[in-house]
Amino acid sequence: MTQAPAKKVSGTLPLPDRLLAVATRMFAEKGFESTSVQEIVNAAGVTKGAMYHYFGSKDDLLYEIYHRLLGLQMSRLEQIADGPGTAAERLRAAAVDVLNTSFLYLDDFTVFFRSTHLLPRDRREAVRAERRRYHERFRALVEEGQREGTFRTETPADIAVHFFFGTVHQIGAWYRPGGRLKTAAISEHYVDLLLHGLEK
Repeated sequence: MTQAPAKKVSGTLPLPDRLLAVATRMFAEKGFESTSVQEIVNAAGVTKGAMYHYFGSKDDLLYEIYHRLLGLQMSRLEQIADGPGTAAERLRAAAVDVLNTSFLYLDDFTVFFRSTHLLPRDRREAVRAERRRYHERFRALVEEGQREGTFRTETPADIAVHFFFGTVHQIGAWYRPGGRLKTAAISEHYVDLLLHGLEK
């Protein structure tokens, strides 16, 4: 089972989780390029040697932040997609879930979409492959609904999925906790726009 990212930094966390939690917070506050390894280990209360036992570089931390979040989301998507309900019901549940987990782990989500381009090429390609697998599983729900006659076929499934995730990926650029709209309401608005655009 995929382990969820740690939301809070705690001295009781296993060392790799503590390092990831500290790095996530600092990357979100200061930016990936402006955060040094020394600052991360100081904040985590460990030595550089201890960090390098688990992570070979800052790049490894950045990759793992996203890998864990997407792994969690992929696991949940597979459970929803393979579960009971119509294609429309499962697509709604999957769309709500990806939004809710993005809000829940907003720092992880924001850090990665700000800093993906800074990863080495092989890591960027690995990330794209992981993201593509997620999008393909999500798209399969749209296609299932189209085959059933619930969703319009005039809109290609690829376009619907790219449109939805294009808006989801921008959440970190504008959302701030404590605003007028609660995250659950924002998720419902996003999902309604997706489904209303697909339904006949």
